[in-house]
Amino acid sequence: MFNIGAGEWLLLAVLGVILVGPDRLPHVAADAARLVRRFKELTSKATEELRENLGPGFENLEVSDLNPKKFITKTLNEAGESALPIAEIREISKNARIDPDLL
Repeated sequence: MFNIGAGEWLLLAVLGVILVGPDRLPHVAADAARLVRRFKELTSKATEELRENLGPGFENLEVSDLNPKKFITKTLNEAGESALPIAEIREISKNARIDPDLL
């Protein structure tokens, strides 16, 4: 998780005890857990709302699919209408840029 090893977790725990204090640490940890839980609920609701607003055909949409390169590749593969070879699609998507004037 987050590419943090056991040593880093131990260091974070020691820093937590020093900065917050051992008597308030359980309350701060519980508040942090609630915050993470609420953030997770918020993101799952946002993803669900996005699926509903996009309509049919996007029921299996994942958040990682919102990357334009992955979205285009997945859409072309699902449609089965890939007129270009996948290597050419990757080359085109690698060079694709968003025009700032359109934003």
